[in-house]
Amino acid sequence: MSSVSIITKELENLGLQQPSTIKDSLPNYNIIDVFRNYISDELNRITEIDKETIFNSLDNSKLLDQGDLIIPIPKLKIKGINPNEKSKEWSGKFEKGKFISEVKSQGVFLQFFFNKNLLFNLTINDVLKRKQEFGYLPLGVGKKAIVEFSSPNIAKPFHAGHLRSTIIGGFISNLYEKIGWEVKRINYLGDWGKQFGLLAIGFERYGSEELLLEDPINHLFEVYVKINNDVRNETNANTEGEKNEEFDASEQDEKKLQSSTNEEARNFFKRMEDGDESALKIWERFRDLSIERYIDTYARLNIKYDVYSGESQVPKEKMQNATKLFEEKGLIHIDRGAKLIDLTKFNKKLGKALVEKSDGTSLYLTRDVGEAIKRYETYKFDKMIYVIASQQDLHCQQFFEILKQMGFEWANNLEHINFGMVQGMSTRKGNVVFLDNILQETKEKMHEVMKKNEDKYSQIEEPDKIADLIGISAVMIQDFQSKRILNYEFKWDRMTSFEGDTGPYLQYAHSRLCSVERKSNIKKEELENANFELLTEPCALNLIRIIAQYPDIIKKTVKNMEASTIVTYLFNLTHIVSQCYDILWVAGQEKDIAIARLALYATARQVLNNGMKLLGLTPVERM
Repeated sequence: MSSVSIITKELENLGLQQPSTIKDSLPNYNIIDVFRNYISDELNRITEIDKETIFNSLDNSKLLDQGDLIIPIPKLKIKGINPNEKSKEWSGKFEKGKFISEVKSQGVFLQFFFNKNLLFNLTINDVLKRKQEFGYLPLGVGKKAIVEFSSPNIAKPFHAGHLRSTIIGGFISNLYEKIGWEVKRINYLGDWGKQFGLLAIGFERYGSEELLLEDPINHLFEVYVKINNDVRNETNANTEGEKNEEFDASEQDEKKLQSSTNEEARNFFKRMEDGDESALKIWERFRDLSIERYIDTYARLNIKYDVYSGESQVPKEKMQNATKLFEEKGLIHIDRGAKLIDLTKFNKKLGKALVEKSDGTSLYLTRDVGEAIKRYETYKFDKMIYVIASQQDLHCQQFFEILKQMGFEWANNLEHINFGMVQGMSTRKGNVVFLDNILQETKEKMHEVMKKNEDKYSQIEEPDKIADLIGISAVMIQDFQSKRILNYEFKWDRMTSFEGDTGPYLQYAHSRLCSVERKSNIKKEELENANFELLTEPCALNLIRIIAQYPDIIKKTVKNMEASTIVTYLFNLTHIVSQCYDILWVAGQEKDIAIARLALYATARQVLNNGMKLLGLTPVERM
């Protein structure tokens, strides 16, 4: 990155040098690490405790009045000392230099307050020069990650579960890129199986060429619903007709399946499996039209895939080779003709996994194993992440364990990022809910709200597009606010509100900061020469302190993979900005004060913009 030396250069301009760099610190990317390194150096001089131990014991304080960094002395694990006494002793001996303004002893804690002029200079200059690169950390340079996410079934519209996988996967992909990884985004479609036989038979009966071209996914879904009703009706008729006959349970189940439509579907899928050209041509058309429509929906959510893969793309020989390897490794045992792997030998919770039916047909598990092997051969990844709902926890654990038992080293680099369910998700009109319905309704609602302010509305160039972007923010932020593993309740009114912590509020905060910049008539070049000693108000200090924390927040998010960490940070940032508006006026101020304050607001806007884009949102400049 061209920007790595900005902080070092800024220190030199102020007559300072980078403190000695502790292993794993990134002082050219993270301003707070500059101060961590200084504190570690100084405490090492006083105490002779290892610098790395000190560095790793420094915590961000939860409240700004408790300092910028704190160290709980018991965390240093020194035997035979009184932490309260040591806290007082060390604070008295600490040489603050030009980096620290105050060291406070508070019980067993040492609290460190950064030199505010240094903090203003380093942070504002770094953000204004690095722009969208601010927050980048080179933690994974040279490494390659595969992220598989969304993975809807062809011919079924997006529903809430796919939305969660889609936006969480999009966020995780962005996050890995933000820390230097090369990321491949894969959409592994549900595009194979007997349901395509059903769909083909259904299209023969109920399909319309015109509707297929106009709206492929919804039309194919309507066809799929109708053909499934036919199967249900035939099955019910069969069981009604046979009520008085005696069957054992397995015969009864077999009988239920013998609807003529089901039989036709099975035959069609067998033709697909056997490579019948006319059958594959129909399937391929449905697949291509569906992907075309998906691409449009994903574009609205700022998501672009490198690869549209799918169950159909797993070569047969890969699955056959996988089954052969199971046998070679002695993993298989046969029960009534079916092939199983008993995973309880490796982990009692994993049970037995069925890998091939008695009729020789493969299952998802075998297909997933074959696909994983193919991906490693193709990409030689350092990590592969599957973003799949928590109901698939057992499936993922079984699948990962099987790959490990097959002897693949890289199986240790597979990760399942799971998530809970969305509850209470139906449209305001009460229909079955699909993503397009949700996005349409939120867009309409946002448009209604925007129109209420006629002056502002008249200045928006593309109101329909802006309403859509705000609506998408509403949906995504409501999803991202809670921890991903938790189920969350979808609330229309809460989501579309401009009050409180919502997506529209974040967009409003960004557009207001843009407005401050627009109305100031101050050139961007003037901001870099601002006199930050003029920023004396406590709210200005609070704002710069939270802005400086952004790289630390990125680092924390990499550990927990929680979008909620970024969301909470952005709301804290916007709340402090909001408090500043009443105190830090730009309009009508002396030029030097106006420039210094605008530089602070421009810095806040850039960080808010970076955080929103990391989440997958498009920040708007007017609304």
